[in-house]
Amino acid sequence: MLKLRSRQDVEDFVRGCTFLGTGGGGSPQVGLRTLLEDLEKYGEIVVHDINSIRDDAYVVTPYLMGSIAPKTPEVVAKMTSLGLVKRIGIANRILAYAVLELEKYLGVEFEGVVAIELGGGNTPGPVDVAVTLGKLIVDGDYAGRAIPEIDQITPYLYDIPPYPAVYVDEYGNKAVVSKAINYLMAERIGKMISVASFGLVGGASFAITGKEMKKIIIPGTLSESYIIGKTLREAVEAGKDPAVEVAKKAGGYVLFRGIVTRKDWEDREGYMWGTTYIKGVEEFKGHEAKIFFKNENHIMWFNDKVLATSPDIIEVIDAKTGEPITNTDLKEGMEVSVVGLKGREQFRTPKGLEVLGPRHFGFDIDYIPIEKRVLDFPVIRP
Repeated sequence: MLKLRSRQDVEDFVRGCTFLGTGGGGSPQVGLRTLLEDLEKYGEIVVHDINSIRDDAYVVTPYLMGSIAPKTPEVVAKMTSLGLVKRIGIANRILAYAVLELEKYLGVEFEGVVAIELGGGNTPGPVDVAVTLGKLIVDGDYAGRAIPEIDQITPYLYDIPPYPAVYVDEYGNKAVVSKAINYLMAERIGKMISVASFGLVGGASFAITGKEMKKIIIPGTLSESYIIGKTLREAVEAGKDPAVEVAKKAGGYVLFRGIVTRKDWEDREGYMWGTTYIKGVEEFKGHEAKIFFKNENHIMWFNDKVLATSPDIIEVIDAKTGEPITNTDLKEGMEVSVVGLKGREQFRTPKGLEVLGPRHFGFDIDYIPIEKRVLDFPVIRP
């Protein structure tokens, strides 16, 4: 059982979630603010072992769906014409309202809440829902990292359907998707609902029993996030290299150090696509790296040779402060370290690689586990 009892505990937790968010996973600034408000209100935040959930009880997974793009004057005018001018006071709690609506639709009461993925913003959201509604937040998630697409989660691997799903916006509109023919259509329908609301909607689905949840969850990942965040902070406080220390703690590698020289990106199909370019420094001087991302980091090249790919974890951190950097916040001129970790075993299977391997993202690259790829490169093995 993990208990967050201080501001430092919460900061460590969000920092670790951001690290395992692999460049995506939502805004850590928002996640931190949300959990600090919960800490002040409730005194502590308790994360429960998966076995705390009864086998015959139900759990639920809340998540945000939609765009955070700024609204143009034309969009505001259209929203006004549709009556979307006054929020109803639930803007910061749409995830909780979605959970309550799904309870009402199914006629059950959820005992626990499970995060769909790890990330500085997208993990604190479900934690907040659990604390707010008096439910148990489960120590685990369904991805073991952040992911851009709905089918890149363990429920898909185990053929658990993504419906029924409930969506709620900040104006009071509610929608129930009773069925979708597949995961891709489930995601598309959810996105279309968010488009109708001109922004984000809170979603809730994957209402399954505790027994089912225990078969498919990646356990212990919220505690793991806390340990990683704490390791990064303590390394900096002790004057040690945060990249080396976190790689040592997590059984990974320091893949690169350098200065970000360029970040090319575009907003396409509701995702942030792009490539980050890094010029090597110190022991990596004279070398170059680049990282492809679709929201999250998925492929890294070292001097044009593939060094790491999803489902393995590729994370960029500030070389000095150890703070994980999302692709939204990454900028030219930053001095960074790149850390690589083994991906979750569930996604190293043939079905897992179909949805999260390099070929899924359009690259003619075979997946080779990071622990084998690094043997051919001058990476740091703590």
